[in-house]
Amino acid sequence: MSESGGTDGAAPPVSDGTWTEGPDGTWTDESEFTGWEEADGDSDLGDGADTVPVPTLAVVGRPNVGKSTLVNRIIGRREAVVQDTPGVTRDRVSYDALWRGRRFTVVDTGGWEPDAQGLQAEVAAQADRAMRISDAVMVVVDASVGATTTDEAIAKVLRRSKVPVILVANKVDDERAMADAAALWSLGLGEPYPVSALHGRGSGDVLDAVLDALPATPEQTFGPISGPRRVALLGKPNVGKSSLLNKLTGDTRSVVHHEAGTTTDPVDSLVEMDGQTWRFVDTAGLRRRVRTASGTEFFASLRTQAALEAAEVAVVLIDSAEPITEQDQRVITFVIESGRALVIAMNKADVVDADRRIEIEREMERDLARVTWASRINISATTGRGVLRLAPALRTALASWDRRIPTGRLNSWLGELLAATPPPVRGGKQPRVLFATQAANRPPTFVLFTTGFLEAGYRRFIERRLREDFDFTGSPIRVNVRVREKRDHRKR
Repeated sequence: MSESGGTDGAAPPVSDGTWTEGPDGTWTDESEFTGWEEADGDSDLGDGADTVPVPTLAVVGRPNVGKSTLVNRIIGRREAVVQDTPGVTRDRVSYDALWRGRRFTVVDTGGWEPDAQGLQAEVAAQADRAMRISDAVMVVVDASVGATTTDEAIAKVLRRSKVPVILVANKVDDERAMADAAALWSLGLGEPYPVSALHGRGSGDVLDAVLDALPATPEQTFGPISGPRRVALLGKPNVGKSSLLNKLTGDTRSVVHHEAGTTTDPVDSLVEMDGQTWRFVDTAGLRRRVRTASGTEFFASLRTQAALEAAEVAVVLIDSAEPITEQDQRVITFVIESGRALVIAMNKADVVDADRRIEIEREMERDLARVTWASRINISATTGRGVLRLAPALRTALASWDRRIPTGRLNSWLGELLAATPPPVRGGKQPRVLFATQAANRPPTFVLFTTGFLEAGYRRFIERRLREDFDFTGSPIRVNVRVREKRDHRKR
Protein backbone atom coordinates (compact mmCIF):
# COMPACT_ATOMS: atom_id res chain seq x y z
CA MET A 1 0.00 0.00 0.00
CA SER A 2 1.30 3.37 -0.98
CA GLU A 3 1.44 6.33 1.38
CA SER A 4 0.75 9.97 0.79
CA GLY A 5 1.93 13.04 2.62
CA GLY A 6 -0.63 14.92 4.66
CA THR A 7 -1.33 18.13 6.50
CA ASP A 8 -2.19 18.36 10.18
CA GLY A 9 -5.75 19.47 10.81
CA ALA A 10 -5.02 22.42 13.05
CA ALA A 11 -6.76 25.52 11.78
CA PRO A 12 -8.02 26.39 8.34
CA PRO A 13 -6.39 29.26 6.46
CA VAL A 14 -8.63 32.16 5.66
CA SER A 15 -7.45 33.11 2.18
CA ASP A 16 -7.09 30.22 -0.24
CA GLY A 17 -10.34 28.38 0.50
CA THR A 18 -8.84 24.94 -0.22
CA TRP A 19 -9.41 23.61 3.29
CA THR A 20 -12.57 21.69 4.22
CA GLU A 21 -13.97 20.36 7.45
CA GLY A 22 -14.04 16.57 7.58
CA PRO A 23 -16.90 14.47 8.95
CA ASP A 24 -15.12 14.20 12.30
CA GLY A 25 -14.53 17.94 12.58
CA THR A 26 -10.93 17.83 11.41
CA TRP A 27 -9.79 20.40 8.83
CA THR A 28 -7.81 18.99 5.94
CA ASP A 29 -6.10 20.43 2.90
CA GLU A 30 -7.76 19.29 -0.33
CA SER A 31 -4.71 20.25 -2.40
CA GLU A 32 -3.00 17.02 -1.42
CA PHE A 33 -5.86 15.06 -2.98
CA THR A 34 -5.88 16.79 -6.36
CA GLY A 35 -4.86 14.97 -9.51
CA TRP A 36 -6.80 11.83 -8.65
CA GLU A 37 -9.98 12.51 -10.55
CA GLU A 38 -10.14 11.93 -14.27
CA ALA A 39 -12.39 13.89 -16.58
CA ASP A 40 -15.44 11.99 -17.75
CA GLY A 41 -14.84 10.20 -21.01
CA ASP A 42 -11.06 10.23 -20.77
CA SER A 43 -10.85 6.52 -21.37
CA ASP A 44 -10.83 5.38 -24.97
CA LEU A 45 -12.75 2.21 -24.19
CA GLY A 46 -16.03 3.76 -25.17
CA ASP A 47 -14.80 4.84 -28.57
CA GLY A 48 -15.25 2.15 -31.14
CA ALA A 49 -13.24 1.51 -34.22
CA ASP A 50 -13.87 3.22 -37.50
CA THR A 51 -17.25 2.12 -38.83
CA VAL A 52 -16.70 3.27 -42.44
CA PRO A 53 -17.24 0.21 -44.68
CA VAL A 54 -13.97 -1.28 -45.89
CA PRO A 55 -13.38 -4.02 -48.50
CA THR A 56 -12.77 -7.60 -47.43
CA LEU A 57 -10.03 -10.02 -48.48
CA ALA A 58 -10.52 -13.73 -47.77
CA VAL A 59 -7.39 -15.87 -47.37
CA VAL A 60 -8.11 -19.49 -48.36
CA GLY A 61 -6.19 -22.65 -49.12
CA ARG A 62 -5.78 -26.23 -48.04
CA PRO A 63 -4.64 -26.97 -44.45
CA ASN A 64 -1.13 -26.07 -43.29
CA VAL A 65 0.04 -24.01 -46.27
CA GLY A 66 0.81 -20.96 -44.10
CA LYS A 67 -2.41 -18.93 -44.32
CA SER A 68 -2.35 -17.72 -40.72
CA THR A 69 1.37 -16.90 -40.93
CA LEU A 70 0.67 -14.83 -44.04
CA VAL A 71 -2.26 -13.10 -42.31
CA ASN A 72 0.02 -12.11 -39.45
CA ARG A 73 2.51 -10.77 -42.00
CA ILE A 74 -0.21 -8.72 -43.74
CA ILE A 75 -1.63 -7.16 -40.58
CA GLY A 76 1.85 -6.59 -39.12
CA ARG A 77 1.29 -8.30 -35.78
CA ARG A 78 0.90 -11.79 -34.31
CA GLU A 79 -2.85 -12.19 -34.00
CA ALA A 80 -3.73 -15.47 -35.71
CA VAL A 81 -2.74 -18.64 -33.85
CA VAL A 82 0.03 -20.43 -35.77
CA GLN A 83 1.28 -23.97 -35.22
CA ASP A 84 2.87 -26.68 -37.36
CA THR A 85 -0.15 -28.93 -36.78
CA PRO A 86 -2.74 -28.74 -39.59
CA GLY A 87 -6.25 -27.54 -38.73
CA VAL A 88 -5.46 -24.97 -36.01
CA THR A 89 -7.67 -22.27 -37.59
CA ARG A 90 -11.33 -23.27 -37.81
CA ASP A 91 -13.53 -20.17 -37.87
CA ARG A 92 -13.68 -17.14 -40.14
CA VAL A 93 -11.55 -14.66 -38.19
CA SER A 94 -11.45 -11.01 -39.28
CA TYR A 95 -8.54 -8.61 -38.77
CA ASP A 96 -8.03 -4.95 -39.66
CA ALA A 97 -5.19 -4.28 -42.10
CA LEU A 98 -3.55 -1.14 -43.49
CA TRP A 99 -1.31 -0.81 -46.55
CA ARG A 100 -0.25 2.37 -48.34
CA GLY A 101 -2.83 4.38 -46.38
CA ARG A 102 -5.77 2.16 -47.37
CA ARG A 103 -7.70 0.07 -44.89
CA PHE A 104 -9.21 -3.34 -45.57
CA THR A 105 -10.33 -6.41 -43.62
CA VAL A 106 -8.45 -9.71 -43.84
CA VAL A 107 -10.45 -12.88 -43.14
CA ASP A 108 -8.37 -15.87 -42.07
CA THR A 109 -10.08 -19.21 -42.75
CA GLY A 110 -9.55 -22.84 -41.92
CA GLY A 111 -8.17 -25.37 -44.37
CA TRP A 112 -10.46 -26.02 -47.36
CA GLU A 113 -10.93 -29.62 -48.46
CA PRO A 114 -13.50 -30.82 -51.03
CA ASP A 115 -14.44 -34.12 -49.36
CA ALA A 116 -14.04 -33.22 -45.69
CA GLN A 117 -16.07 -35.01 -43.02
CA GLY A 118 -17.24 -34.11 -39.52
CA LEU A 119 -15.61 -31.07 -37.91
CA GLN A 120 -13.36 -30.48 -40.92
CA ALA A 121 -16.46 -30.22 -43.12
CA GLU A 122 -17.73 -27.37 -40.92
CA VAL A 123 -14.34 -25.67 -41.21
CA ALA A 124 -14.40 -26.01 -45.00
CA ALA A 125 -17.93 -24.56 -45.06
CA GLN A 126 -16.67 -21.47 -43.22
CA ALA A 127 -13.94 -21.00 -45.84
CA ASP A 128 -16.52 -21.43 -48.60
CA ARG A 129 -18.71 -18.71 -47.05
CA ALA A 130 -15.73 -16.39 -46.79
CA MET A 131 -15.02 -16.81 -50.51
CA ARG A 132 -18.62 -15.98 -51.41
CA ILE A 133 -18.96 -12.79 -49.33
CA SER A 134 -15.51 -11.23 -49.83
CA ASP A 135 -14.49 -8.56 -52.34
CA ALA A 136 -11.34 -10.48 -53.29
CA VAL A 137 -9.84 -13.88 -52.53
CA MET A 138 -6.22 -14.72 -51.82
CA VAL A 139 -5.41 -18.37 -52.56
CA VAL A 140 -2.33 -19.64 -50.72
CA VAL A 141 -0.47 -22.64 -52.20
CA ASP A 142 2.63 -24.35 -50.83
CA ALA A 143 5.13 -23.86 -53.66
CA SER A 144 7.50 -26.47 -52.22
CA VAL A 145 4.79 -29.13 -52.68
CA GLY A 146 3.22 -27.82 -55.87
CA ALA A 147 -0.41 -27.85 -56.95
CA THR A 148 -2.31 -30.68 -55.32
CA THR A 149 -5.74 -32.10 -56.09
CA THR A 150 -7.22 -29.87 -53.38
CA ASP A 151 -5.55 -26.78 -54.85
CA GLU A 152 -6.97 -27.63 -58.26
CA ALA A 153 -10.45 -28.06 -56.73
CA ILE A 154 -10.23 -24.60 -55.11
CA ALA A 155 -9.04 -23.11 -58.41
CA LYS A 156 -11.94 -24.72 -60.27
CA VAL A 157 -14.45 -23.11 -57.89
CA LEU A 158 -12.82 -19.67 -58.11
CA ARG A 159 -12.49 -19.72 -61.89
CA ARG A 160 -16.29 -19.91 -62.11
CA SER A 161 -16.77 -16.98 -59.72
CA LYS A 162 -16.49 -13.30 -60.59
CA VAL A 163 -14.42 -12.44 -57.50
CA PRO A 164 -10.87 -11.15 -58.13
CA VAL A 165 -8.26 -13.76 -57.17
CA ILE A 166 -4.66 -13.26 -55.99
CA LEU A 167 -2.60 -16.44 -56.20
CA VAL A 168 0.20 -16.67 -53.62
CA ALA A 169 3.00 -19.21 -53.90
CA ASN A 170 4.10 -19.47 -50.29
CA LYS A 171 7.32 -20.86 -48.81
CA VAL A 172 9.51 -19.39 -51.57
CA ASP A 173 12.39 -18.62 -49.25
CA ASP A 174 15.09 -18.06 -51.91
CA GLU A 175 15.72 -17.82 -55.66
CA ARG A 176 16.02 -21.60 -56.00
CA ALA A 177 12.30 -21.98 -55.30
CA MET A 178 11.20 -19.48 -57.97
CA ALA A 179 10.77 -22.28 -60.51
CA ASP A 180 8.33 -24.03 -58.16
CA ALA A 181 6.28 -20.82 -57.96
CA ALA A 182 6.18 -20.46 -61.75
CA ALA A 183 4.74 -23.96 -62.05
CA LEU A 184 1.53 -22.71 -60.39
CA TRP A 185 0.50 -20.92 -63.59
CA SER A 186 -1.15 -24.28 -64.36
CA LEU A 187 -3.96 -23.50 -61.88
CA GLY A 188 -5.38 -20.91 -64.26
CA LEU A 189 -5.70 -18.21 -61.59
CA GLY A 190 -3.24 -15.77 -63.11
CA GLU A 191 0.27 -14.84 -62.06
CA PRO A 192 1.50 -16.59 -58.89
CA TYR A 193 3.19 -14.17 -56.47
CA PRO A 194 6.23 -15.79 -54.80
CA VAL A 195 6.12 -15.10 -51.07
CA SER A 196 7.77 -16.27 -47.89
CA ALA A 197 5.19 -15.55 -45.19
CA LEU A 198 7.67 -16.57 -42.50
CA HIS A 199 10.44 -14.19 -43.60
CA GLY A 200 8.39 -11.49 -45.35
CA ARG A 201 9.93 -12.01 -48.80
CA GLY A 202 7.64 -10.67 -51.55
CA SER A 203 4.91 -9.56 -49.14
CA GLY A 204 5.00 -5.96 -50.37
CA ASP A 205 4.39 -7.00 -53.98
CA VAL A 206 1.43 -9.18 -53.07
CA LEU A 207 -0.09 -6.40 -50.93
CA ASP A 208 0.17 -4.03 -53.90
CA ALA A 209 -1.73 -6.62 -55.94
CA VAL A 210 -4.34 -6.86 -53.17
CA LEU A 211 -5.00 -3.12 -53.30
CA ASP A 212 -5.34 -3.30 -57.09
CA ALA A 213 -7.90 -6.10 -56.77
CA LEU A 214 -9.98 -4.57 -53.97
CA PRO A 215 -12.60 -1.89 -54.71
CA ALA A 216 -11.67 1.71 -53.92
CA THR A 217 -12.12 2.82 -50.33
CA PRO A 218 -11.65 6.23 -48.67
CA GLU A 219 -8.03 6.68 -47.62
CA GLN A 220 -9.04 8.74 -44.58
CA THR A 221 -12.14 9.75 -42.68
CA PHE A 222 -13.06 13.07 -41.16
CA GLY A 223 -14.30 13.48 -37.60
CA PRO A 224 -14.63 10.90 -34.85
CA ILE A 225 -16.94 7.99 -35.48
CA SER A 226 -18.44 6.25 -32.48
CA GLY A 227 -18.38 2.48 -32.65
CA PRO A 228 -20.48 -0.21 -30.98
CA ARG A 229 -19.91 -1.34 -27.41
CA ARG A 230 -17.60 -4.35 -27.24
CA VAL A 231 -18.75 -7.61 -25.62
CA ALA A 232 -16.54 -10.66 -25.00
CA LEU A 233 -18.14 -14.11 -24.72
CA LEU A 234 -16.18 -16.19 -22.18
CA GLY A 235 -16.52 -19.54 -20.52
CA LYS A 236 -15.01 -22.99 -20.27
CA PRO A 237 -14.81 -25.11 -23.44
CA ASN A 238 -18.03 -26.42 -24.99
CA VAL A 239 -20.31 -24.24 -22.87
CA GLY A 240 -22.13 -22.73 -25.87
CA LYS A 241 -20.28 -19.50 -26.71
CA SER A 242 -20.14 -20.14 -30.46
CA SER A 243 -23.78 -21.28 -30.49
CA LEU A 244 -24.81 -18.03 -28.81
CA LEU A 245 -22.87 -15.93 -31.33
CA ASN A 246 -24.46 -17.85 -34.22
CA LYS A 247 -27.93 -17.32 -32.72
CA LEU A 248 -27.32 -13.59 -32.26
CA THR A 249 -25.97 -13.08 -35.78
CA GLY A 250 -28.48 -15.38 -37.47
CA ASP A 251 -25.56 -16.96 -39.35
CA THR A 252 -23.10 -19.80 -38.84
CA ARG A 253 -20.40 -17.34 -37.85
CA SER A 254 -18.45 -19.79 -35.67
CA VAL A 255 -17.89 -23.50 -36.06
CA VAL A 256 -20.00 -25.44 -33.55
CA HIS A 257 -19.12 -29.04 -32.75
CA HIS A 258 -19.57 -31.43 -29.84
CA GLU A 259 -15.77 -31.62 -29.57
CA ALA A 260 -14.56 -29.25 -26.85
CA GLY A 261 -12.09 -26.51 -27.80
CA THR A 262 -13.37 -25.94 -31.33
CA THR A 263 -12.69 -22.18 -31.23
CA THR A 264 -9.03 -21.13 -31.11
CA ASP A 265 -9.01 -17.58 -32.54
CA PRO A 266 -11.38 -14.86 -31.26
CA VAL A 267 -14.24 -14.36 -33.73
CA ASP A 268 -15.94 -10.97 -33.70
CA SER A 269 -19.25 -9.96 -35.29
CA LEU A 270 -21.53 -6.93 -35.33
CA VAL A 271 -24.92 -7.82 -33.86
CA GLU A 272 -28.11 -5.76 -34.04
CA MET A 273 -29.94 -6.39 -30.78
CA ASP A 274 -32.79 -4.44 -29.21
CA GLY A 275 -32.29 -1.44 -31.49
CA GLN A 276 -28.55 -1.15 -30.81
CA THR A 277 -25.44 -2.44 -32.57
CA TRP A 278 -22.99 -4.45 -30.47
CA ARG A 279 -19.62 -6.00 -31.32
CA PHE A 280 -19.55 -9.53 -29.92
CA VAL A 281 -16.31 -11.53 -29.71
CA ASP A 282 -16.42 -15.31 -29.41
CA THR A 283 -13.31 -16.54 -27.59
CA ALA A 284 -11.57 -19.84 -27.00
CA GLY A 285 -12.70 -21.76 -23.94
CA LEU A 286 -10.45 -21.27 -20.93
CA ARG A 287 -9.45 -24.76 -19.85
CA ARG A 288 -6.61 -23.94 -17.45
CA ARG A 289 -4.35 -21.11 -16.35
CA VAL A 290 -2.41 -19.43 -19.16
CA ARG A 291 0.97 -20.20 -17.61
CA THR A 292 0.19 -23.96 -17.41
CA ALA A 293 -1.28 -24.26 -20.93
CA SER A 294 0.81 -25.42 -23.87
CA GLY A 295 0.78 -25.44 -27.67
CA THR A 296 -2.34 -24.18 -29.40
CA GLU A 297 -4.16 -23.90 -26.07
CA PHE A 298 -1.51 -21.50 -24.77
CA PHE A 299 -1.79 -19.15 -27.76
CA ALA A 300 -5.59 -19.39 -27.75
CA SER A 301 -5.57 -18.37 -24.07
CA LEU A 302 -3.40 -15.36 -24.89
CA ARG A 303 -5.82 -14.32 -27.64
CA THR A 304 -8.74 -14.70 -25.23
CA GLN A 305 -6.96 -12.51 -22.70
CA ALA A 306 -6.32 -9.86 -25.38
CA ALA A 307 -9.98 -10.01 -26.48
CA LEU A 308 -11.12 -9.39 -22.90
CA GLU A 309 -8.69 -6.46 -22.54
CA ALA A 310 -10.22 -4.90 -25.68
CA ALA A 311 -13.79 -5.49 -24.49
CA GLU A 312 -15.90 -3.34 -22.18
CA VAL A 313 -18.21 -6.02 -20.79
CA ALA A 314 -17.86 -9.79 -20.55
CA VAL A 315 -20.67 -12.33 -20.79
CA VAL A 316 -19.57 -15.44 -18.89
CA LEU A 317 -21.53 -18.52 -19.96
CA ILE A 318 -22.11 -21.29 -17.41
CA ASP A 319 -23.66 -24.66 -18.21
CA SER A 320 -26.90 -24.86 -16.20
CA ALA A 321 -27.12 -28.62 -16.67
CA GLU A 322 -23.86 -29.23 -14.80
CA PRO A 323 -22.63 -28.17 -11.34
CA ILE A 324 -20.62 -24.95 -11.21
CA THR A 325 -16.98 -25.92 -11.56
CA GLU A 326 -13.64 -24.44 -10.56
CA GLN A 327 -13.15 -23.51 -14.21
CA ASP A 328 -16.31 -21.37 -14.13
CA GLN A 329 -15.08 -19.59 -11.01
CA ARG A 330 -11.64 -19.07 -12.57
CA VAL A 331 -13.17 -17.42 -15.65
CA ILE A 332 -15.21 -15.05 -13.45
CA THR A 333 -12.08 -14.19 -11.45
CA PHE A 334 -10.34 -13.51 -14.76
CA VAL A 335 -13.04 -10.95 -15.66
CA ILE A 336 -13.02 -9.28 -12.22
CA GLU A 337 -9.24 -8.88 -12.27
CA SER A 338 -9.45 -7.30 -15.72
CA GLY A 339 -11.86 -4.67 -14.37
CA ARG A 340 -14.53 -5.31 -17.00
CA ALA A 341 -18.29 -5.21 -16.47
CA LEU A 342 -19.85 -8.66 -16.00
CA VAL A 343 -23.02 -10.47 -17.03
CA ILE A 344 -23.48 -14.14 -16.09
CA ALA A 345 -25.52 -16.16 -18.60
CA MET A 346 -26.78 -19.53 -17.39
CA ASN A 347 -26.91 -21.42 -20.69
CA LYS A 348 -28.89 -24.55 -21.61
CA ALA A 349 -31.79 -23.42 -19.43
CA ASP A 350 -34.16 -25.34 -21.71
CA VAL A 351 -32.87 -28.71 -20.43
CA VAL A 352 -33.03 -27.85 -16.71
CA ASP A 353 -35.83 -29.26 -14.57
CA ALA A 354 -37.30 -27.84 -11.34
CA ASP A 355 -34.97 -29.84 -9.05
CA ARG A 356 -31.89 -28.64 -10.94
CA ARG A 357 -33.07 -25.02 -10.67
CA ILE A 358 -33.10 -25.33 -6.87
CA GLU A 359 -29.58 -26.80 -6.97
CA ILE A 360 -28.40 -23.94 -9.18
CA GLU A 361 -29.59 -21.36 -6.65
CA ARG A 362 -27.72 -23.16 -3.88
CA GLU A 363 -24.56 -23.38 -5.98
CA MET A 364 -24.76 -19.68 -6.83
CA GLU A 365 -25.06 -18.77 -3.14
CA ARG A 366 -22.16 -21.06 -2.23
CA ASP A 367 -19.70 -20.71 -5.12
CA LEU A 368 -20.47 -17.26 -6.54
CA ALA A 369 -21.23 -15.32 -3.36
CA ARG A 370 -18.51 -12.78 -4.22
CA VAL A 371 -20.27 -11.75 -7.45
CA THR A 372 -23.81 -11.27 -6.23
CA TRP A 373 -23.57 -7.83 -7.86
CA ALA A 374 -23.36 -9.34 -11.37
CA SER A 375 -26.43 -9.40 -13.60
CA ARG A 376 -27.65 -12.96 -14.18
CA ILE A 377 -29.89 -14.22 -16.97
CA ASN A 378 -31.10 -17.68 -18.03
CA ILE A 379 -30.76 -18.42 -21.74
CA SER A 380 -30.68 -21.19 -24.31
CA ALA A 381 -28.18 -20.48 -27.07
CA THR A 382 -29.60 -23.32 -29.16
CA THR A 383 -33.27 -22.32 -29.13
CA GLY A 384 -32.78 -18.58 -28.52
CA ARG A 385 -34.88 -18.61 -25.35
CA GLY A 386 -34.08 -15.66 -23.07
CA VAL A 387 -31.51 -14.17 -25.48
CA LEU A 388 -33.53 -10.94 -25.73
CA ARG A 389 -32.84 -10.31 -22.04
CA LEU A 390 -29.14 -10.01 -22.83
CA ALA A 391 -29.29 -6.44 -24.18
CA PRO A 392 -30.93 -4.88 -21.05
CA ALA A 393 -28.43 -6.71 -18.82
CA LEU A 394 -25.53 -5.40 -20.89
CA ARG A 395 -26.84 -1.83 -20.76
CA THR A 396 -27.24 -2.00 -16.99
CA ALA A 397 -23.72 -3.37 -16.49
CA LEU A 398 -22.16 -0.77 -18.79
CA ALA A 399 -24.08 2.10 -17.16
CA SER A 400 -22.67 1.00 -13.78
CA TRP A 401 -19.20 0.63 -15.28
CA ASP A 402 -19.36 4.20 -16.65
CA ARG A 403 -20.91 5.75 -13.50
CA ARG A 404 -19.14 8.58 -11.72
CA ILE A 405 -20.14 10.05 -8.34
CA PRO A 406 -19.41 13.76 -7.78
CA THR A 407 -16.83 14.35 -5.07
CA GLY A 408 -19.12 16.52 -2.94
CA ARG A 409 -21.91 13.97 -2.98
CA LEU A 410 -19.47 11.14 -2.25
CA ASN A 411 -18.01 12.87 0.81
CA SER A 412 -21.44 13.81 2.17
CA TRP A 413 -22.50 10.18 1.86
CA LEU A 414 -19.25 9.01 3.44
CA GLY A 415 -19.66 11.40 6.38
CA GLU A 416 -23.06 9.92 7.21
CA LEU A 417 -21.69 6.39 6.85
CA LEU A 418 -18.72 7.06 9.16
CA ALA A 419 -20.93 8.69 11.76
CA ALA A 420 -23.21 5.65 11.84
CA THR A 421 -20.48 3.01 11.55
CA PRO A 422 -16.95 4.29 12.33
CA PRO A 423 -13.86 2.25 11.35
CA PRO A 424 -12.72 -0.34 13.91
CA VAL A 425 -9.92 0.59 16.32
CA ARG A 426 -6.52 -0.71 15.26
CA GLY A 427 -3.46 -0.63 17.51
CA GLY A 428 -5.27 1.42 20.12
CA LYS A 429 -6.14 4.18 17.64
CA GLN A 430 -9.16 4.69 15.48
CA PRO A 431 -8.22 5.65 11.89
CA ARG A 432 -10.00 8.68 10.44
CA VAL A 433 -11.10 9.02 6.84
CA LEU A 434 -10.12 12.54 5.82
CA PHE A 435 -11.32 12.68 2.26
CA ALA A 436 -12.61 10.49 -0.56
CA THR A 437 -12.72 10.84 -4.32
CA GLN A 438 -13.59 8.70 -7.31
CA ALA A 439 -10.25 8.47 -9.08
CA ALA A 440 -11.59 6.73 -12.19
CA ASN A 441 -14.46 4.91 -13.76
CA ARG A 442 -14.39 1.86 -16.07
CA PRO A 443 -14.30 0.33 -13.48
CA PRO A 444 -15.34 2.73 -10.69
CA THR A 445 -12.27 3.25 -8.50
CA PHE A 446 -12.47 5.11 -5.19
CA VAL A 447 -9.57 6.41 -3.12
CA LEU A 448 -9.91 7.02 0.63
CA PHE A 449 -7.32 9.25 2.31
CA THR A 450 -6.99 8.18 5.94
CA THR A 451 -4.86 8.64 9.05
CA GLY A 452 -4.46 4.88 9.49
CA PHE A 453 -4.92 1.53 7.84
CA LEU A 454 -8.49 0.35 7.16
CA GLU A 455 -9.15 -3.34 7.67
CA ALA A 456 -10.15 -5.37 4.60
CA GLY A 457 -13.50 -6.14 6.18
CA TYR A 458 -14.29 -2.44 6.56
CA ARG A 459 -13.29 -1.75 2.96
CA ARG A 460 -15.68 -4.51 1.87
CA PHE A 461 -18.36 -2.88 4.02
CA ILE A 462 -17.81 0.46 2.23
CA GLU A 463 -17.95 -1.30 -1.15
CA ARG A 464 -21.22 -3.02 -0.23
CA ARG A 465 -22.80 0.25 0.89
CA LEU A 466 -21.61 1.96 -2.29
CA ARG A 467 -23.42 -0.71 -4.30
CA GLU A 468 -26.57 -0.42 -2.22
CA ASP A 469 -26.80 3.37 -2.36
CA PHE A 470 -25.45 4.15 -5.85
CA ASP A 471 -26.38 0.98 -7.80
CA PHE A 472 -23.30 -0.53 -9.40
CA THR A 473 -25.07 -3.62 -10.72
CA GLY A 474 -22.85 -5.55 -13.10
CA SER A 475 -19.62 -3.63 -12.46
CA PRO A 476 -16.66 -4.37 -10.19
CA ILE A 477 -15.68 -1.66 -7.70
CA ARG A 478 -12.21 -0.91 -6.41
CA VAL A 479 -11.70 0.80 -3.05
CA ASN A 480 -8.12 1.92 -2.41
CA VAL A 481 -6.71 3.47 0.77
CA ARG A 482 -3.89 5.99 1.03
CA VAL A 483 -2.56 6.52 4.54
CA ARG A 484 -1.41 10.04 5.39
CA GLU A 485 2.20 10.11 6.38
CA LYS A 486 2.94 11.61 9.81
CA ARG A 487 5.15 14.68 9.78
CA ASP A 488 7.77 15.50 12.39
CA HIS A 489 7.25 18.94 14.04
CA ARG A 490 10.69 19.93 15.22
CA LYS A 491 11.13 22.88 17.54
CA ARG A 492 13.17 25.71 16.10
